[in-house]
Amino acid sequence: MKPILAIVLASTLSCAVSGQLQAKTACPAFYVDILNGTVNSIKPDYTLGEIKQKLPCYTSVEEEGTASPCGAGVFFKDRDINFYTQRDYIEIGEKFKGKLSIPLLGASRTSLFKWLGNPKLKDDKWDAYQMAYGTLVLHYNATGKVRLIQFSTKDTESLSLCP
Repeated sequence: MKPILAIVLASTLSCAVSGQLQAKTACPAFYVDILNGTVNSIKPDYTLGEIKQKLPCYTSVEEEGTASPCGAGVFFKDRDINFYTQRDYIEIGEKFKGKLSIPLLGASRTSLFKWLGNPKLKDDKWDAYQMAYGTLVLHYNATGKVRLIQFSTKDTESLSLCP
């Protein structure tokens, strides 16, 4: 009886220990190509499944058909980057962990012409640039520095950003 109890106890403990030791999903470093509108060669119009497969280290996912106000998406809160798949755009915040092809985050609004030219649409808190792939929207803080980057395969007339 004691040997059977010992085997059951040992197998229970080994299951508990193996359940605690899970390797974190590895992801490549994030590289944002501003002029081509990609993150690690992923375009804003990729599907939820394609993004999850190429970048498996996401922190959360909002599936299609949910009641989320921003729709479906794949989110990387630890890297401050989000892929809104239902709206076909990518959003990069101030605390982004990765590399930008053009150092836009924190750049002064007055210094952007050399990289991007004139904006197609202009507001006091943001500028929208027409790009070869669609639209690039830059949001500014109170001091006129870029605090948020959004880009999409859609043009300015059909772009629908999350409030």
